[in-house]
Amino acid sequence: MGIYFLLLVVGLCWGQYNPNTVPKRTSIVHLFEWRWQDIAEECERYLAPNGFGGVQISPPNENVIITDPRQPWWERYQPVSYKLCTRSGNETGFRDMVTRCNNVGVHIYVDAVINHMCGANAGAGDHATCGSYFNAKTEDFPAVPYSGWDFNDHKCKSRSGNIEDYHDISQVIDLGGEPIKGSEYFGNGRVTEFKYGTKLGTVIRKWNGEKMAYLKNWGEDWGFVPSDRALVFVDNHDNQRGHGAGGASILTFWDARLYKMAVGFMLAHPYGVTRVMSSFRWPRHFQNGKDVNDWYGPPSNADGSTKSVTINPDTTCGNDWVCEHRWRQIRNMVIFRNVVDGEPFSNWWDNGSNQVAFGRGNKGFIIFNNDDWSLNVSLQTGLPAGTYCDIISGQKEGDLCTAVEVHVAADGMANFLIGNEDQDPFIAIHVDAKL
Repeated sequence: MGIYFLLLVVGLCWGQYNPNTVPKRTSIVHLFEWRWQDIAEECERYLAPNGFGGVQISPPNENVIITDPRQPWWERYQPVSYKLCTRSGNETGFRDMVTRCNNVGVHIYVDAVINHMCGANAGAGDHATCGSYFNAKTEDFPAVPYSGWDFNDHKCKSRSGNIEDYHDISQVIDLGGEPIKGSEYFGNGRVTEFKYGTKLGTVIRKWNGEKMAYLKNWGEDWGFVPSDRALVFVDNHDNQRGHGAGGASILTFWDARLYKMAVGFMLAHPYGVTRVMSSFRWPRHFQNGKDVNDWYGPPSNADGSTKSVTINPDTTCGNDWVCEHRWRQIRNMVIFRNVVDGEPFSNWWDNGSNQVAFGRGNKGFIIFNNDDWSLNVSLQTGLPAGTYCDIISGQKEGDLCTAVEVHVAADGMANFLIGNEDQDPFIAIHVDAKL
């Protein structure tokens, strides 16, 4: 299991040199396919109080409406124009979300689809989220406006000209049948004017000429997003697709126990800016014996509109939303990461197999048991003497602990006992959880 554990951690991590988050808020959450109204409410009621620094949102621009399969997650990556209307909401809702989230110190990270439009198989018509006319076969997108002069065709080297193998980097990078921009709009690293009604940003870094970019300063023309407090993160989603991106699919190969350990490891490690996922319909969903997670869209009403994210009395999500970021273990590890921010990696220990532990200076310590046998070991934590509340099995509430208590001796040593069949076979403590 060791190699799979490591691969999952790597798959969930990404870093950005300057994420522009509020100090001591070192993690963001990808609220995949959430509505703008629900994101605004989540920023105020949950993300800000629990130390999240930002939200990555689904693409906000107009996209083609796919009916077969019915409105899958990937239709958001089939642009028709740069108008701000999708199943997540319209421009008014988008502006309201940005304002409300920024007001509580949670920044919005846009998944911006800029280097291609919808594929030719989308046909022609006005079957788009804003009703804009387009003709994908002739590469005519008057709502931008783009025409056939703005595209580079026949770049994919597969037999069909489309992506046939998502593990083939040359096919993935060339984006298959989705028209690739190759005009002055995106060429030579020039300033890019997005037709969102305002200037969205400036291309400041490019990869492979035209496939990836980091953008900054979006929203500056709106007057409510300071230029040093916003970032647009742009990725090649076809590269992600081969690794299970797309709503529920990102979790399909892992049980909840292993997933929580992997996210815990990521959040405890002093690297980059961490992002946690918030999905729907997890684990795998089968229909007539076939796994359909690859095309499932968000929980929807009978008319195709996205369901609101409801909150249950136990603070979990309802309406078919999973909301892993609200799981106690993940929320508390986001807080752990903020507490130990700036502290060095320290006191590494492992048993030569799948039991590992490490500290973060004198502020935090975490230990995992991913072996098929129990763990019973005394280790140097680096923490001040005292009794600490394990934030994985419970948490500190006032002067009481609802969880396992860990006693750290005067020399920093503590004993840890973790059964191999425990619901969550890892323990985390930090100075703010000291009793």
